[in-house]
Amino acid sequence: MAEPFSKQLRELLNQTCEELKLKHHKSGTVITIEGSRFSTKAESRMFRSWGADIINMSISPEAILANELQIPYAVIAMSTDYDCLFDDVPPVTWEEVLHVFKQNADKVTNLLITAIPKINV
Repeated sequence: MAEPFSKQLRELLNQTCEELKLKHHKSGTVITIEGSRFSTKAESRMFRSWGADIINMSISPEAILANELQIPYAVIAMSTDYDCLFDDVPPVTWEEVLHVFKQNADKVTNLLITAIPKINV
């Protein structure tokens, strides 16, 4: 589990994001929390101090299983809010999260439709 994600899939996804001109980060560290819930400001600061770039509720079980089965695995994280990371941002509402999620879902769908045919198995 030292490297739970496939470097080849990450490279393919990054190249496809560039091709589609999608804003993206080439790498990052994710922490998985038990959800579903939003983090507190204290938790967000703690996770950030640990080196986490993204707080997620579902990557850990899937990454572990894929790793055990030697299935190449990568993550496309859809950031929806930053309200607990910054003190000068008002608390996010569920409606705002859903709005951003819907915008991101269209981008991710397009990314997957473009990237999947390029995967060499």
